[in-house]
Amino acid sequence: MEAHSSGASIAAGGRVVEPSVANALPHFVPLLMFPLVFAAVMYGGWWLAGPFAFFMLADRFDRLLGLEERNMDPATTGESQLFLYKLSLWLWAALWPVTFVFALWQVLVVGGLALWEIGVTAAILTLVAQTVFIVGHELVHRRAVWERRLGEFLLASVSYPHYATEHVYIHHPRVCTPLDPGSAPKGLSFWQYLPTEVASNLVGAWRFEHRRLTRRHLPLWHYTNAFWRYAVQIVFWYGLIFLWGGPWALLLYLALCGSVVFSMKISNYVQHYALRRIRMPTGRFEPVKPRHAWSAAYKFTNWLYYNMQRHADHHTSNRRYPLLQHHGESDSPQLPGSYAQMNGLALFPGRWFETMDPLVDRQRAQFYPEIEDWSAYDSRAFAARPDAFDVIAEIHAAAPGLAEWINRSPALLDTLREREFTDLELPEGFLSDSESEAIARCGLARLYWTHELSLSEMRAQLDDIPVQDAGEAVEAALEWSNGKVFQVAVHAMRGSLSVGEATTALSHVAEASIATVLAAVKEDFADRGVPDASGGVAVAVLGPLAGGEALPGTELDVRFVYDGEPARYYEALCRRFRKALRALSRNNLLLAPVPRGGLDSLQSLAAFEEQLRNPGSSRELVALARARCVFVSGADEIEERFAQALRDAPGHTAAREVPVAELREAAAASRVATDLAALAHGPAR
Repeated sequence: MEAHSSGASIAAGGRVVEPSVANALPHFVPLLMFPLVFAAVMYGGWWLAGPFAFFMLADRFDRLLGLEERNMDPATTGESQLFLYKLSLWLWAALWPVTFVFALWQVLVVGGLALWEIGVTAAILTLVAQTVFIVGHELVHRRAVWERRLGEFLLASVSYPHYATEHVYIHHPRVCTPLDPGSAPKGLSFWQYLPTEVASNLVGAWRFEHRRLTRRHLPLWHYTNAFWRYAVQIVFWYGLIFLWGGPWALLLYLALCGSVVFSMKISNYVQHYALRRIRMPTGRFEPVKPRHAWSAAYKFTNWLYYNMQRHADHHTSNRRYPLLQHHGESDSPQLPGSYAQMNGLALFPGRWFETMDPLVDRQRAQFYPEIEDWSAYDSRAFAARPDAFDVIAEIHAAAPGLAEWINRSPALLDTLREREFTDLELPEGFLSDSESEAIARCGLARLYWTHELSLSEMRAQLDDIPVQDAGEAVEAALEWSNGKVFQVAVHAMRGSLSVGEATTALSHVAEASIATVLAAVKEDFADRGVPDASGGVAVAVLGPLAGGEALPGTELDVRFVYDGEPARYYEALCRRFRKALRALSRNNLLLAPVPRGGLDSLQSLAAFEEQLRNPGSSRELVALARARCVFVSGADEIEERFAQALRDAPGHTAAREVPVAELREAAAASRVATDLAALAHGPAR
């Protein structure tokens, strides 16, 4: 209704074009291409320049003829008055297969063209075939079955018949939302957009057909599955090419189809770049409006491409192309050039962003002045998890570092749906006042992370994850750890956990992950049939992890201390430990990446005891004295002997107290100011 009223009001204002023979004839301009192509493939040589000249002159004709901002009034124009306009489209749809087959016959069967002429002919066919998607698109939107089937056949000629399903049933209802891969978010280049869009078209169309048949209680192979039609059409075209030219002709044809699809995807990219429908409080997206597609009004391009530049009105109505309305700047954002010009610009991301992003900002300020921060709408996290918009917006507004986390790995948002997290978020209004509710929520989170989810419980959670080797254990521990770190960070962002409580929880997360991975490595090592050595090895962490002060980006400082024979057994085992811990540190939200060659700290218990007796400095003694054993392999007594070595270190207590006090005093001012920021905002990685 809104679109209809808009068109009627424009017409009522005097900006009207009446349906007539004179006004319909310009839409026959695209048909002039076909005799040029026939002549080119028949005679070759300079005749091949004709089609190129036709397309190259389009831009000059746009400048010469100017803009067409008048509209035909849909309210007063009958279907019978549009016959000539429809005839132009139907003739193009009929002439393309004939011309295409004739050109293929000349190239593959007659063989009168030189090799360079064949290459130029392929380029000409690619240029002409760009209109296949425009005409096919117009036809698949029509109510008459024969028109829709004709549109599918045209699309199949360039190997893309599934577009008929994807475009109508997926792109249109989801346009300008993250549910539509065809609507590129701000900052995404065409080259990044292309592979996802192509893959999602096929997968999306297949899934839609599967859901449709399932709703009707029909099997996937039922004859009403549109993919049967698409398969028959594709087989026709490829069979024809193979019959005439063999396998090499198929490769040429595939390249031609790829070029056509490539050009169509550029148009798709341009039409909705960075335009977003806002999310309403109900969780639904606002209705599609003219502001959700880019418009242009160049007269000749609209004649050549059947009013393609009036795409904004196409999405708010299902009118035939001559009835599409041009919406001015007050209703729809305007492109700075024709669609053909902008398609070329989109191939160069730097120039594209420089030209378009300021226009996007202007469009947003014009139509959505109440929204100051669009980062959540533009985020990869929103594209991947549109139903989690509220928490995405909250994180983007409060914690830019966490926003980077979820944009790199949107799957982190799924951890906020786990029962252990959601059970801590009490519903609004469960107490009489908001202050009491906030206290209760904080109390639940603190109770859970400081008491209920103990280190042993964390180890038990990791043990419940089935793995078959150390490699899978690293992957499982990394995913589990990142989820827990993200949960703690969100609690800290919301004030449910203090810095001290959060860092203690994060230290436990790190310890549980490390211990689980090392246990899996030990099992792999034992499975190789290597005879066990006497004694054992203790793995201890130093630094913030040992003191329960871990923050995102904490460096992993580990000591491997062994006692027993042979030493080469522990050297081999610890090499595997180091390799697994390096893998665990990669893409880890809590641990800084361990460089190659890091963690090279294997020493005997005797050497460790000597280091404690004669440390290089008081700082080194403090670091060693605070070490905490997180994993033991071999004899159980190695852990006790390791702890006893720490307790027996000469002057251990006095040497520890003085430097600790000095360190705390020196770091106090910066620590208080930066801890919460580092935790809630996260380090840029």
